[in-house]
Amino acid sequence: MKFTTFKTPLPKSFSYKPRYYDKAKEERERRKAELGYESKLGNHDSLRMRMQSRWQKGEEVKARPLMKMISYLIYAIIIFGSIYFIFLTDVVDKLVALFGVGK
Repeated sequence: MKFTTFKTPLPKSFSYKPRYYDKAKEERERRKAELGYESKLGNHDSLRMRMQSRWQKGEEVKARPLMKMISYLIYAIIIFGSIYFIFLTDVVDKLVALFGVGK
């Protein structure tokens, strides 16, 4: 038998009250707000809708595979060009000899 000086609290309970969600009505209200008609969306929902549309515009810009490919090609040219310049030409040796580091 366990004796304690303090009362052990009971676990907190909560009441879950599900509410009806009409997806079609939500889409109609969102579409009304996008088109500029009178809608019943609150300030919170309209802000969420504006943020969502801005993020989707950003995703459209990021979804250009040709631009990604061109940028990767430019990076590869710069890397391989610098490797060629450093290791396969004598320009670096001449610069070292010019500053007298290799004496």
